[in-house]
Amino acid sequence: MVRSAPKSALAVGVRTLKFSRGDRALPTTVWYPATGKAGGSPRKDAAAAAGRFPVVLFSHGLHGLPASYQQITTRLAAAGFVVAAPAYPFTNRDANPFKPTDMENQPADASAVLTALLKLDGKAGDLLAGHLDGGHLGVAGHSAGGFTSAGMLANTRDTRVDAAIVISGGSMGTFRGTRTPVLFVHGDADAVVSYQTGRNAYGATSWPRAFLTLLGGDHGAFLGPGAKGFDQTIKTMTDFLRWTLWGDAAAKARLSADGTRAGVAKFEAKL
Repeated sequence: MVRSAPKSALAVGVRTLKFSRGDRALPTTVWYPATGKAGGSPRKDAAAAAGRFPVVLFSHGLHGLPASYQQITTRLAAAGFVVAAPAYPFTNRDANPFKPTDMENQPADASAVLTALLKLDGKAGDLLAGHLDGGHLGVAGHSAGGFTSAGMLANTRDTRVDAAIVISGGSMGTFRGTRTPVLFVHGDADAVVSYQTGRNAYGATSWPRAFLTLLGGDHGAFLGPGAKGFDQTIKTMTDFLRWTLWGDAAAKARLSADGTRAGVAKFEAKL
C-alpha cells in the first residue's frame, strides 16, 4: 500500500486512556488526526480521520504533565501523527511521592503504553481501530522525557522505535540495536541539563543524527508558541518525523532550512 504524508493540516481529536504496567498507573492523553475542519481546539473523542497514522510516544519532564506539551502534541497530530503522552507515576506534576530517580523505569513504562495503544488498532468499535500504523513508531520527550526517549534506544531498547527526538535531555546508556535516526534539540544556555550533556549524547552515536541548537535558549522556554526558537523547533521536529515515519523525502530536504535562523537557531546533521 502506498503511504504518503498528509499534504495539509488535519483536525485534531483528543482522548484519555487508562493504561498501566503492573501497579504503575500510566494515564495517557492521545491526540490524533480527526475528521472535520483543521484548526481550533482539539475535539474530545472526535472521529478519527481516514487512514493509518504513525504513532509518536511523547514523554513529559519532571513536574510535567501531558497537557504541558499540548502546543507540540497537537501540532504533530495535525501533521499526521497519533501522539500518546503518559503521565509517569512518580515524576509528573501531581506525583506523591515525587521521585526523580524513578526516571530509570520510564523507558519500560513508555514501551508498555505503546503496546497497549497499538492493541486498540484491532479492537472493534474503538475510535482508533484501523488508524494506528504500528510499523512506524517514534518517541520524543523533554528533559527527563528526553532521557526517557533516549533510554528506549539503550539498555531498555524497544526494537519497534524507528525515530527519536531528545529535547533538553541526554543519554541513558549506549544506543543498541538497529540504527535509528535521532534528533537532539537543546538550548546552549540550558542551566538545568547542560548543553554539553546533549552534545555528548550526539557525539556518542554513529547513527543518523541531527542537532538543533537554540541560540541563547534555556531549558524549555523555546517550547512556548511565540517564543524565540519555537517555530524552528516545531518545524524541525515535524519534518524529522515526516521523513523518518512517513518516508517524506521533501521533509528531509527542508530540515536545514527549518532549523536555521540567524541569532535564533542553527542546525547540523549527519543523516
